[in-house]
Amino acid sequence: MDFRGHHFGLKNQAVAGQPEPDMTEPPKRSTFNAGGIAAPLRHSVFRRIWLASLLSNFGLMIQAVGAAWAMTQMTSSADKVALVQTALMLPIMLIAMPAGAIADMYDRRIVALVALAIALAGAIALTALSWLGLVTPNLLLALCFLVGSGMALFGPAWQSSVSEQVPQETLPAAVALNGISYNIARSFGPAIGGIVVATAGAVAAFAVNAALYLPLLVVLLCWRRVSEPSRLPRERLSRAIVSGVRYITNSPSIKIVLTRTMVTGIIGGSVSALMPLVARDLLHGGAQTYGIMLGAFGMGAVIGALNISEVRKRLSGEAAIRACALSMGGAIAAVALSREPVLTAAALVVAGAVWMLAVALFNIGVQLSAPRWVAGRSLAAFQASIAGGIAIGSWGWGRLTDAAGVETALLVSAGLMLVSPLLGLWLPMPRVGARNEDAEVLADPEVQLALTGRSGPLVVEIEYRIDQESARAFHNVMQEVQLSRQRNGAYGWSIARDIADPELWTERYHCPTWFDYLRQRNRSTQSERALHQRAIGFHLGPDPVRVRRMLERPFGSVRWKEETPDRAVNEVLPVATAAGGST
Repeated sequence: MDFRGHHFGLKNQAVAGQPEPDMTEPPKRSTFNAGGIAAPLRHSVFRRIWLASLLSNFGLMIQAVGAAWAMTQMTSSADKVALVQTALMLPIMLIAMPAGAIADMYDRRIVALVALAIALAGAIALTALSWLGLVTPNLLLALCFLVGSGMALFGPAWQSSVSEQVPQETLPAAVALNGISYNIARSFGPAIGGIVVATAGAVAAFAVNAALYLPLLVVLLCWRRVSEPSRLPRERLSRAIVSGVRYITNSPSIKIVLTRTMVTGIIGGSVSALMPLVARDLLHGGAQTYGIMLGAFGMGAVIGALNISEVRKRLSGEAAIRACALSMGGAIAAVALSREPVLTAAALVVAGAVWMLAVALFNIGVQLSAPRWVAGRSLAAFQASIAGGIAIGSWGWGRLTDAAGVETALLVSAGLMLVSPLLGLWLPMPRVGARNEDAEVLADPEVQLALTGRSGPLVVEIEYRIDQESARAFHNVMQEVQLSRQRNGAYGWSIARDIADPELWTERYHCPTWFDYLRQRNRSTQSERALHQRAIGFHLGPDPVRVRRMLERPFGSVRWKEETPDRAVNEVLPVATAAGGST
């Protein structure tokens, strides 16, 4: 069997051994400068969705102002005020991975529509109950949680569909534009929300949010999304969640990014969580002051987003995150010590700019690293990290404020942000390659045993003959191969050396079922297949490496009793004949 050409299906062998680009450094081609930050807006589908999402973001900001200010009117507890932010963000942490799995399993347009319908229902309920005067602090938090749940489901489907709306070369700009959309709304939405609340009350803010969901619903209804159906049945939700968790667990670079993201969210969440109290207690202002302060933070975020390209050019990933943390620490300290609205607003512009830069750099790194099959789940994990960090931080900063005051809480946050770059000594920002989805689909292996999709477990053994002088180098490469196999669906991986024939090495791993094996072998990206080819490059002799694919528990896996029902035969024809192509 010719293992080289078929099992790995390598298209671009020349990439093997080349260093991967830094996650926050632009590739040599197709960067923000290739067409500019506005390049994605040339594509009509993206442009329409972006404009509609801008309106919905305005609605969210206006509602956030209304909810936070309504809470300050109902209670004097800083804990309750900060919990408004927690209620909006906590669902993203709790349901992010199921939401990501659903986005990867089903039509992302339909998922987004259902998610928006849930958020709209929460907004309408909040409006109606506020109009009737029936809202209590706990009910306000519950309805904010419902709106947050809808947006938590919407996020992965929306973000992972961006790559379907624009070409790959404009994807980084599209990611930044989505951040700009949110922060344009953050710049002006809170000020508008403050005016709405001051003139018509919180109920009007809730009604405006409900109305501004409608354009996005209409645009998504009109989007004729073209999807490529998979030849294999979709995974069950529980299996898809496990697959996503396994992919992230076996991707060291993504784990580091997610950890750094959560730490940044926990520490930096003090700004948004305590902003109402900054306006009320430190600046002695009202709803309009609160809106203006949030607007200053959002305006800074827009400035930061517009400069992502320049930052990526000039600084490495670790240097950029370090600079953002130090700048934000100083800005938070200035907010804590200032009693002048102008100085506070200036500090918030700086804080917003560096906050947006850090979050966008994390987001771009994950977005460009995850292959399409797990894009929704990877982005969901990112959302869970940032939202979970903000939610946890908001609760903690609220408790600290109750005990020690707003100024002390902000100063503690500033101090932690200033020392957070030390985390880079243990968890430096990694180099992550751009998403590589062009690996060819592999033909199914030759099969003589009657199998169904649920037959399994499958055991795969690959025999290599390695020169003894190259044994250590081969073993080091195989540690990377292990992570590649495991994140794509394999388990029970091992590498063994024959004690009677030291040149003979055997790689062994399992897949739960036949369908899982077919998925696993076609999930590898080009860079992963290049890695596999590096391992093959150590193989000696004229004969190719030998591959055995074996069915464990064959009588229990294949329905060998005629009276035993097998639902799988109704799902797909049993694979019982030799497939085309070599193995």
